[in-house]
Amino acid sequence: MRKLTLDPEYPYVYETHLHTCEASACARSSGADMARACKEAGYTGIIVTDHFVYGNTAVDRSLPWENWVNAFCRGYEHAKQEGDRIGLSVFFGWEACYRATEFLINGLSKEWLLAHPEIRDCTIEEQFALVHEGGGMVVHCHPYREEAYIPEVRLFPEYTDAVETVNATHVCTRSTSHNDPAFDERAKTYAAEHDFPQTAGSDIHRVDLLLGGMAFKRPLKDSRDYIRAVMNREPCKLLTGNE
Repeated sequence: MRKLTLDPEYPYVYETHLHTCEASACARSSGADMARACKEAGYTGIIVTDHFVYGNTAVDRSLPWENWVNAFCRGYEHAKQEGDRIGLSVFFGWEACYRATEFLINGLSKEWLLAHPEIRDCTIEEQFALVHEGGGMVVHCHPYREEAYIPEVRLFPEYTDAVETVNATHVCTRSTSHNDPAFDERAKTYAAEHDFPQTAGSDIHRVDLLLGGMAFKRPLKDSRDYIRAVMNREPCKLLTGNE
């Protein structure tokens, strides 16, 4: 098991982009297994961001909304149960998809999802408004990734709060997918041009961790605290997995 090399000045490390096999069809490890692996690697916490309705979800889209949400949240709930047991903070989020343009949604809850079925079929503009009304944050993740399943790079600066400029699957030397550091360099330029706060995550789908994420000087209380840290541009380190 690989472990993080912790910086004494930034000892609290969070994986902000993580998938589980309960809800993401492309994932290979359960929420509980991911929580254990991250704890053993030295993470303080994780944000479970499974693929939402029109992404690569593992949950039957024909289910009634309440049933779909309950099934979708199982990966997070299993990770949270294990995290509570072993001392790992586990926060809830998701990865929304619009024709392969994807956003990480932070700061909302399962209860919010159950009360807002309109989020299922909203536009990118409507998503931004709904998420903001609920007190959440929209992060454009891997905005410049190029793959066969991505028909085109599309940017929505007016409907974005922050940009994921370090994605370990792009830059980590151990990554076996989407590996091209140029994707992140373009994302950094985009974020700088629009003065967006920047985030980092591994985009991991199994317990073979890449050790990316964000390292902070202090522990984060919950997903809203994560939003405050990002939007207030608290000092942090964006980890590539090569540290």
